[in-house]
Amino acid sequence: MIPLKLFKLSAEGDLKKLILNDKEYKSRLIIGTGKYKDFAQTKLALEASGAEMITVAIRRINLGQNKKDQNLLDFIDPKKYTILPNTAGCFNAEDAIRACHLSAEVLNGEKLVKLEVLGDEKTLYPNVTETLKAAKILCKDGFKVMVYTTDDPLVAKELENVGCMSVMPLAAPIGSGLGIQNRYNILSIVENATTPIIVDAGVGTASDASIVMEMGCDGVLINTAIACAGDPIMMARAMKKAVESGFDAYQAGRIPKKKYASASSPSEGDIFNDN
Repeated sequence: MIPLKLFKLSAEGDLKKLILNDKEYKSRLIIGTGKYKDFAQTKLALEASGAEMITVAIRRINLGQNKKDQNLLDFIDPKKYTILPNTAGCFNAEDAIRACHLSAEVLNGEKLVKLEVLGDEKTLYPNVTETLKAAKILCKDGFKVMVYTTDDPLVAKELENVGCMSVMPLAAPIGSGLGIQNRYNILSIVENATTPIIVDAGVGTASDASIVMEMGCDGVLINTAIACAGDPIMMARAMKKAVESGFDAYQAGRIPKKKYASASSPSEGDIFNDN
């Protein structure tokens, strides 16, 4: 059964698109900006992916805070794409909060942010305690928080309860390409959520992206799997198609799994059985 919380019908009966921060998105794919060879390749990948939102590490990529460096916004038009600043590289709530305020200054007061507070440099696993601390403060300060977290359903619900606009559980460790390691947890998060669930981290190839969408997630964020592919532009196109097909398959409703065969053709009307 399709959880109705994911889909709102329009007057015409068509399913509406993903809505984040009161903006409607045609694409359910978000891409990152890290690990590309240069900003020109980032732009080409973004165009090939069909994504309308791109996330940027405010501590690592210049959006205008460093006047002497090349600016990503010279390549990606913020009027055409939603720039989602993230707090990658932050390991405590204080640094993450500071990075969010910096992004608001750079982006003319825009308060849409992706919050991530990491536990250590080796695993890049979320520090849940610091993430919750930062989320509470940022939400009270009026930020629209999309939050990276573990695949723990209880933590996901608590982040939703403190006011996060979207919860973004990992499928596997950042950059690992392992795909979804705990489907049960992701399904539990989806089934109990009232905010968009966007899987972030761990996707390795197009089939992983399709699985994410077939499970009922609202979207998927992909960086390493595209940027570090042999051909990033081709992989961006593949991810676009994978997300679309996975979403359509989920929306259509798959057949139940059975332990026995079920003939595709009906036995009724079989000419050999007509006497």
